[in-house]
Amino acid sequence: MIYIGCCGFCMARQRYYSTFNAIELQDTFYNPPEPDKLRKLAEEAPQGFVFAMKAWQAITHPLDSPTWKRAKVVPDRSLADRYGFLRPTKEVFEAWEKIVEGAKALNARVIIIQTPPSFGYSEENYRNAIEFFSVASSSSFVIGWEPRGTWLQNLDKVADVVSRFKNVIHVVDPFKTMPAVYKEVSYFRLHGIGEGEVNYRYKYTDEDLQKLLSIVREVLTRSREVYVMFNNVYMAQDAQRFKELAKASGLMT
Repeated sequence: MIYIGCCGFCMARQRYYSTFNAIELQDTFYNPPEPDKLRKLAEEAPQGFVFAMKAWQAITHPLDSPTWKRAKVVPDRSLADRYGFLRPTKEVFEAWEKIVEGAKALNARVIIIQTPPSFGYSEENYRNAIEFFSVASSSSFVIGWEPRGTWLQNLDKVADVVSRFKNVIHVVDPFKTMPAVYKEVSYFRLHGIGEGEVNYRYKYTDEDLQKLLSIVREVLTRSREVYVMFNNVYMAQDAQRFKELAKASGLMT
């Protein structure tokens, strides 16, 4: 099964529901998930539509991260050393409980945990990841970890972490790298092609999308579900073009 969508509602919701079969919510990254609001979203979506949600940054991003500038709710600055980087602290695990509560209200299939480049590979961060996922993996959701920075040069360590937990998967941009470990669910986030990890202003070419189709076809021989989520300025157009390509090739009905 292939799910195609965007990272955030890039058009009116009803139009989005009629166009795509999945979405990754972004609002839940900047502020704690609001269960009532998420429950209403789940209720209005058509049957078979799948939600993923990006985990609140309190578990991944330190309070001095520029991403907190967009937040309406910021933890007490005196506790700065207790948040972010998957630290095994009471504050991080309390934040995770709020994320799980929101995911349950949304009936989410996948929770995306995107760690920042500053959370690169180190022995401390490696231990933090294992300890965090040891607790988080007890949830009933697929947990998609998108490690950035120097983890990409240490994929053996990513594989070691992910392999320890049944419901933790390695989220990647397939134009940059492929999953260190294949599982029943594969999840791609497309951030544009170019130097660096992201190029949000990139518009995918027909050749790019044909290459992506070949990648997805191959991955479907290893995974039961594949998510293809566009996260660029032209995500609405690019995702629609890829959906039509997937349908024409028989990968989607």
